[in-house]
Amino acid sequence: MSWYKGEGKTLPSELHGPVPGRTPMLNAVTRYRGRTTNLWLKLEQENPFGSIKDRVAYSLLSSIFESGVLCGGIIESTSGNLGVALARYSQICGVEFTAVVDPRTSRKLVRQMRSADAKIVEVTDPDETGGYLLSRLAYIRDRMAVEDLLVWPNQYENPANPRAHSEGTAPEIASAVPHGELDVFLGVSTGGTVRGFTDYVKHNSLPWRCVAVDEVGSVALGGPPASRSLNGIGASRTSSFVDGRDCLNVKVTAAEAVAACDWVANELGVRVGGSSGAAVAGALRWIGEGLGAEHVVVVCPDGGDRYEDTIYSPGWRRAKELTSRAEWEFPEVRSTRVVDNSLVLI
Repeated sequence: MSWYKGEGKTLPSELHGPVPGRTPMLNAVTRYRGRTTNLWLKLEQENPFGSIKDRVAYSLLSSIFESGVLCGGIIESTSGNLGVALARYSQICGVEFTAVVDPRTSRKLVRQMRSADAKIVEVTDPDETGGYLLSRLAYIRDRMAVEDLLVWPNQYENPANPRAHSEGTAPEIASAVPHGELDVFLGVSTGGTVRGFTDYVKHNSLPWRCVAVDEVGSVALGGPPASRSLNGIGASRTSSFVDGRDCLNVKVTAAEAVAACDWVANELGVRVGGSSGAAVAGALRWIGEGLGAEHVVVVCPDGGDRYEDTIYSPGWRRAKELTSRAEWEFPEVRSTRVVDNSLVLI
Protein backbone atom coordinates (compact mmCIF):
# COMPACT_ATOMS: atom_id res chain seq x y z
CA MET A 1 0.00 0.00 0.00
CA SER A 2 1.32 3.47 -0.90
CA TRP A 3 0.26 7.05 -0.29
CA TYR A 4 -0.05 9.48 -3.17
CA LYS A 5 -0.58 13.23 -3.44
CA GLY A 6 -3.98 14.14 -2.07
CA GLU A 7 -4.38 10.90 -0.14
CA GLY A 8 -3.06 11.09 3.40
CA LYS A 9 -3.18 8.33 5.97
CA THR A 10 -1.99 7.94 9.51
CA LEU A 11 1.31 6.10 9.68
CA PRO A 12 1.85 3.02 11.87
CA SER A 13 2.78 3.84 15.46
CA GLU A 14 6.23 2.32 15.04
CA LEU A 15 8.72 1.71 12.26
CA HIS A 16 9.04 -1.81 10.89
CA GLY A 17 12.22 -3.30 9.46
CA PRO A 18 15.68 -4.37 10.59
CA VAL A 19 17.20 -2.35 13.42
CA PRO A 20 20.62 -0.92 12.47
CA GLY A 21 23.65 -0.88 14.71
CA ARG A 22 26.06 -3.12 16.61
CA THR A 23 28.49 -2.98 13.69
CA PRO A 24 31.96 -4.53 14.00
CA MET A 25 35.22 -2.71 14.59
CA LEU A 26 38.57 -3.56 13.01
CA ASN A 27 41.54 -2.91 15.29
CA ALA A 28 45.01 -2.49 13.77
CA VAL A 29 48.13 -1.99 15.86
CA THR A 30 50.26 0.35 13.75
CA ARG A 31 53.75 1.81 13.88
CA TYR A 32 54.04 5.23 12.30
CA ARG A 33 56.87 7.73 12.55
CA GLY A 34 58.18 6.16 15.72
CA ARG A 35 54.83 5.83 17.49
CA THR A 36 52.63 2.81 18.16
CA THR A 37 48.91 3.50 17.79
CA ASN A 38 45.81 1.34 18.08
CA LEU A 39 43.78 2.33 15.03
CA TRP A 40 40.11 1.29 15.15
CA LEU A 41 37.79 1.33 12.14
CA LYS A 42 34.05 1.28 12.87
CA LEU A 43 32.67 -0.58 9.82
CA GLU A 44 29.23 0.89 9.21
CA GLN A 45 28.91 -0.97 5.92
CA GLU A 46 27.70 -3.91 8.03
CA ASN A 47 24.40 -2.18 8.77
CA PRO A 48 21.30 -3.84 7.21
CA PHE A 49 21.26 -1.67 4.07
CA GLY A 50 24.97 -0.98 3.86
CA SER A 51 25.83 2.34 5.51
CA ILE A 52 25.80 4.54 8.59
CA LYS A 53 22.79 6.31 7.08
CA ASP A 54 20.69 3.28 8.02
CA ARG A 55 20.90 4.55 11.59
CA VAL A 56 19.84 8.04 10.54
CA ALA A 57 16.96 6.78 8.38
CA TYR A 58 15.68 4.59 11.20
CA SER A 59 15.85 7.47 13.67
CA LEU A 60 14.24 10.01 11.31
CA LEU A 61 11.38 7.73 10.32
CA SER A 62 10.80 6.52 13.88
CA SER A 63 10.33 10.12 15.02
CA ILE A 64 7.84 10.69 12.21
CA PHE A 65 5.92 7.48 12.82
CA GLU A 66 5.70 8.12 16.56
CA SER A 67 4.28 11.60 15.95
CA GLY A 68 1.10 10.23 14.37
CA VAL A 69 1.37 12.72 11.50
CA LEU A 70 -0.97 12.41 8.52
CA CYS A 71 1.28 11.43 5.61
CA GLY A 72 0.89 11.70 1.85
CA GLY A 73 4.41 10.47 1.14
CA ILE A 74 7.97 11.13 2.25
CA ILE A 75 10.54 13.22 0.40
CA GLU A 76 14.23 13.78 1.17
CA SER A 77 17.38 15.17 -0.41
CA THR A 78 20.14 12.59 -0.60
CA SER A 79 23.61 12.05 -2.02
CA GLY A 80 22.91 8.32 -2.04
CA ASN A 81 23.20 6.32 1.17
CA LEU A 82 20.34 7.91 3.10
CA GLY A 83 18.12 7.54 0.05
CA VAL A 84 18.79 3.81 -0.11
CA ALA A 85 17.95 3.36 3.58
CA LEU A 86 14.82 5.54 3.45
CA ALA A 87 13.66 3.73 0.31
CA ARG A 88 14.05 0.32 1.91
CA TYR A 89 12.32 1.23 5.17
CA SER A 90 9.54 3.05 3.29
CA GLN A 91 9.02 0.03 1.06
CA ILE A 92 8.72 -2.26 4.09
CA CYS A 93 6.15 0.07 5.67
CA GLY A 94 4.19 0.72 2.46
CA VAL A 95 5.00 4.44 2.29
CA GLU A 96 5.75 6.26 -0.95
CA PHE A 97 9.24 7.77 -0.94
CA THR A 98 10.72 10.36 -3.30
CA ALA A 99 14.50 10.75 -3.40
CA VAL A 100 15.84 14.08 -4.66
CA VAL A 101 19.28 13.44 -6.13
CA ASP A 102 21.69 15.14 -8.54
CA PRO A 103 24.14 14.12 -11.32
CA ARG A 104 26.87 13.31 -8.78
CA THR A 105 24.75 10.66 -7.06
CA SER A 106 26.07 7.16 -7.69
CA ARG A 107 24.08 5.46 -10.46
CA LYS A 108 24.40 2.22 -8.52
CA LEU A 109 22.70 3.77 -5.49
CA VAL A 110 20.01 5.32 -7.69
CA ARG A 111 19.28 1.85 -9.06
CA GLN A 112 19.06 0.50 -5.51
CA MET A 113 16.55 3.21 -4.60
CA ARG A 114 14.45 2.44 -7.66
CA SER A 115 14.53 -1.27 -6.87
CA ALA A 116 12.94 -0.36 -3.52
CA ASP A 117 10.10 1.45 -5.34
CA ALA A 118 11.44 4.96 -4.69
CA LYS A 119 10.54 7.78 -7.04
CA ILE A 120 13.67 9.56 -8.27
CA VAL A 121 13.85 13.29 -9.00
CA GLU A 122 17.23 14.43 -10.35
CA VAL A 123 18.02 18.12 -9.94
CA THR A 124 20.47 19.16 -12.66
CA ASP A 125 20.95 22.90 -12.07
CA PRO A 126 24.00 23.65 -9.87
CA ASP A 127 23.59 26.12 -7.03
CA GLU A 128 25.69 29.25 -6.54
CA THR A 129 28.48 27.26 -4.86
CA GLY A 130 28.86 24.92 -7.83
CA GLY A 131 27.25 22.03 -5.96
CA TYR A 132 23.68 20.77 -6.00
CA LEU A 133 22.59 20.63 -2.36
CA LEU A 134 20.95 24.05 -2.29
CA SER A 135 19.13 23.25 -5.54
CA ARG A 136 17.86 19.97 -4.11
CA LEU A 137 16.59 21.73 -1.00
CA ALA A 138 14.90 24.44 -3.09
CA TYR A 139 13.06 21.73 -5.04
CA ILE A 140 11.81 20.13 -1.82
CA ARG A 141 10.63 23.45 -0.40
CA ASP A 142 8.70 24.13 -3.62
CA ARG A 143 6.99 20.74 -3.35
CA MET A 144 6.23 21.22 0.34
CA ALA A 145 4.57 24.57 -0.41
CA VAL A 146 1.89 22.94 -2.57
CA GLU A 147 1.58 19.41 -1.13
CA ASP A 148 0.19 19.66 2.39
CA LEU A 149 0.46 15.95 3.16
CA LEU A 150 4.04 15.50 1.99
CA VAL A 151 6.46 14.81 4.87
CA TRP A 152 10.10 15.95 4.79
CA PRO A 153 12.29 14.37 7.49
CA ASN A 154 14.92 17.09 6.86
CA GLN A 155 18.11 15.29 7.83
CA TYR A 156 19.91 18.65 7.82
CA GLU A 157 18.09 20.06 10.85
CA ASN A 158 16.14 17.23 12.50
CA PRO A 159 17.53 16.37 15.98
CA ALA A 160 16.70 12.73 15.26
CA ASN A 161 19.80 12.73 13.02
CA PRO A 162 22.44 13.32 15.74
CA ARG A 163 20.36 11.28 18.19
CA ALA A 164 21.04 8.19 16.06
CA HIS A 165 24.70 8.56 17.02
CA SER A 166 24.46 9.85 20.59
CA GLU A 167 22.22 6.88 21.43
CA GLY A 168 23.73 4.32 19.05
CA THR A 169 27.08 4.67 17.30
CA ALA A 170 28.98 6.44 20.08
CA PRO A 171 27.89 4.11 22.93
CA GLU A 172 28.87 1.09 20.81
CA ILE A 173 32.39 2.48 20.47
CA ALA A 174 32.54 3.20 24.19
CA SER A 175 31.74 -0.45 24.93
CA ALA A 176 34.28 -1.82 22.45
CA VAL A 177 37.35 0.38 22.93
CA PRO A 178 39.32 0.49 26.21
CA HIS A 179 38.45 3.35 28.53
CA GLY A 180 40.61 6.45 28.59
CA GLU A 181 41.72 9.06 26.10
CA LEU A 182 40.39 8.50 22.61
CA ASP A 183 40.47 10.45 19.37
CA VAL A 184 37.43 9.87 17.13
CA PHE A 185 37.54 10.92 13.46
CA LEU A 186 34.20 11.61 11.82
CA GLY A 187 33.42 12.64 8.26
CA VAL A 188 31.15 15.67 8.08
CA SER A 189 28.28 16.34 5.70
CA THR A 190 25.08 17.29 7.52
CA GLY A 191 27.13 17.36 10.73
CA GLY A 192 24.73 14.98 12.46
CA THR A 193 27.36 12.38 13.27
CA VAL A 194 29.72 14.95 14.78
CA ARG A 195 26.90 16.55 16.80
CA GLY A 196 25.76 13.18 18.11
CA PHE A 197 29.26 12.24 19.22
CA THR A 198 30.02 15.59 20.86
CA ASP A 199 26.70 15.40 22.73
CA TYR A 200 27.52 11.90 23.96
CA VAL A 201 31.02 12.87 25.05
CA LYS A 202 29.78 15.94 26.92
CA HIS A 203 26.90 14.11 28.61
CA ASN A 204 29.18 11.32 29.83
CA SER A 205 32.23 13.51 30.61
CA LEU A 206 34.50 11.31 28.49
CA PRO A 207 38.16 12.12 27.72
CA TRP A 208 37.51 11.85 23.98
CA ARG A 209 38.49 14.30 21.28
CA CYS A 210 36.09 14.41 18.34
CA VAL A 211 37.73 15.48 15.08
CA ALA A 212 35.54 16.43 12.11
CA VAL A 213 37.04 15.57 8.72
CA ASP A 214 35.91 17.38 5.59
CA GLU A 215 37.02 17.58 1.97
CA VAL A 216 38.84 20.68 0.77
CA GLY A 217 36.25 22.86 -1.00
CA SER A 218 33.35 21.93 1.29
CA VAL A 219 31.71 24.67 3.35
CA ALA A 220 30.07 22.33 5.88
CA LEU A 221 32.33 23.75 8.60
CA GLY A 222 32.87 27.10 6.90
CA GLY A 223 35.51 28.32 4.48
CA PRO A 224 35.44 29.17 0.76
CA PRO A 225 33.64 26.81 -1.64
CA ALA A 226 35.47 24.96 -4.40
CA SER A 227 34.88 21.99 -6.66
CA ARG A 228 34.91 18.61 -4.91
CA SER A 229 35.31 15.02 -6.06
CA LEU A 230 34.14 12.87 -3.15
CA ASN A 231 30.57 11.77 -2.55
CA GLY A 232 29.08 11.33 0.93
CA ILE A 233 31.27 13.93 2.60
CA GLY A 234 31.20 17.72 2.53
CA ALA A 235 28.40 20.10 1.64
CA SER A 236 27.70 23.32 -0.24
CA ARG A 237 26.07 24.88 2.85
CA THR A 238 27.20 25.19 6.43
CA SER A 239 26.00 22.55 8.86
CA SER A 240 23.06 23.36 11.13
CA PHE A 241 24.43 20.99 13.77
CA VAL A 242 28.10 22.01 14.10
CA ASP A 243 30.59 24.59 12.96
CA GLY A 244 34.36 24.87 13.04
CA ARG A 245 34.26 26.03 16.68
CA ASP A 246 32.35 23.02 18.03
CA CYS A 247 35.16 20.52 17.60
CA LEU A 248 38.61 19.98 16.20
CA ASN A 249 38.60 19.66 12.42
CA VAL A 250 40.84 18.82 9.50
CA LYS A 251 40.37 19.07 5.74
CA VAL A 252 41.84 16.55 3.31
CA THR A 253 42.08 16.35 -0.46
CA ALA A 254 40.43 13.75 -2.67
CA ALA A 255 43.92 12.44 -3.53
CA GLU A 256 44.64 11.78 0.15
CA ALA A 257 41.27 10.05 0.57
CA VAL A 258 41.83 7.77 -2.43
CA ALA A 259 45.34 6.87 -1.25
CA ALA A 260 43.97 6.06 2.20
CA CYS A 261 41.27 3.83 0.66
CA ASP A 262 44.02 1.89 -1.13
CA TRP A 263 46.04 1.56 2.08
CA VAL A 264 43.05 0.21 4.02
CA ALA A 265 42.25 -2.26 1.23
CA ASN A 266 45.83 -3.47 0.80
CA GLU A 267 46.96 -3.54 4.43
CA LEU A 268 43.76 -4.19 6.38
CA GLY A 269 41.90 -6.28 3.82
CA VAL A 270 38.66 -4.29 3.65
CA ARG A 271 37.36 -1.84 1.07
CA VAL A 272 35.85 1.35 2.43
CA GLY A 273 34.13 4.25 0.70
CA GLY A 274 35.53 7.65 -0.19
CA SER A 275 34.27 9.44 2.91
CA SER A 276 35.84 6.67 5.00
CA GLY A 277 39.11 7.14 3.15
CA ALA A 278 38.95 10.85 3.90
CA ALA A 279 38.43 10.18 7.61
CA VAL A 280 41.31 7.66 7.64
CA ALA A 281 43.53 10.19 5.86
CA GLY A 282 42.68 12.80 8.48
CA ALA A 283 43.48 10.36 11.28
CA LEU A 284 46.82 9.36 9.75
CA ARG A 285 47.83 12.97 9.29
CA TRP A 286 46.91 13.59 12.93
CA ILE A 287 48.93 10.59 14.11
CA GLY A 288 51.88 11.48 11.87
CA GLU A 289 52.06 14.94 13.39
CA GLY A 290 52.28 13.42 16.87
CA LEU A 291 48.82 14.61 17.92
CA GLY A 292 46.97 11.31 18.28
CA ALA A 293 46.07 9.44 21.46
CA GLU A 294 47.09 5.81 21.99
CA HIS A 295 43.69 4.75 20.64
CA VAL A 296 42.32 6.40 17.49
CA VAL A 297 38.88 5.54 16.09
CA VAL A 298 37.71 6.25 12.55
CA VAL A 299 34.01 5.90 11.82
CA CYS A 300 33.76 4.48 8.28
CA PRO A 301 30.30 5.34 6.87
CA ASP A 302 30.14 2.73 4.11
CA GLY A 303 32.03 0.16 2.05
CA GLY A 304 33.87 0.22 -1.22
CA ASP A 305 31.20 -1.81 -3.03
CA ARG A 306 29.32 1.45 -3.62
CA TYR A 307 32.31 3.09 -5.29
CA GLU A 308 33.42 0.60 -7.91
CA ASP A 309 32.66 3.14 -10.65
CA THR A 310 34.35 6.03 -8.82
CA ILE A 311 36.92 5.64 -6.03
CA TYR A 312 38.08 2.20 -7.22
CA SER A 313 37.77 2.92 -10.95
CA PRO A 314 41.06 3.68 -12.77
CA GLY A 315 39.12 5.65 -15.38
CA TRP A 316 37.44 7.84 -12.77
CA ARG A 317 40.78 8.45 -11.07
CA ARG A 318 42.36 9.51 -14.35
CA ALA A 319 39.46 11.85 -15.11
CA LYS A 320 39.84 13.43 -11.67
CA GLU A 321 43.65 13.46 -11.97
CA LEU A 322 43.96 11.28 -8.88
CA THR A 323 46.26 8.64 -10.35
CA SER A 324 49.33 9.46 -8.24
CA ARG A 325 49.57 8.61 -4.55
CA ALA A 326 49.49 11.39 -2.01
CA GLU A 327 53.02 12.30 -1.02
CA TRP A 328 53.11 10.92 2.52
CA GLU A 329 53.95 7.53 3.94
CA PHE A 330 51.59 5.07 5.59
CA PRO A 331 51.89 3.20 8.88
CA GLU A 332 53.30 -0.28 9.24
CA VAL A 333 50.58 -2.67 10.40
CA ARG A 334 51.82 -4.93 13.20
CA SER A 335 48.61 -6.90 13.92
CA THR A 336 44.84 -6.83 13.41
CA ARG A 337 41.78 -8.21 15.17
CA VAL A 338 38.03 -7.76 14.93
CA VAL A 339 35.68 -6.60 17.66
CA ASP A 340 32.32 -7.93 16.52
CA ASN A 341 29.06 -6.48 17.80
CA SER A 342 30.89 -4.94 20.76
CA LEU A 343 32.19 -8.35 21.91
CA VAL A 344 35.90 -9.09 21.52
CA LEU A 345 36.63 -12.23 19.52
CA ILE A 346 39.46 -14.14 21.20
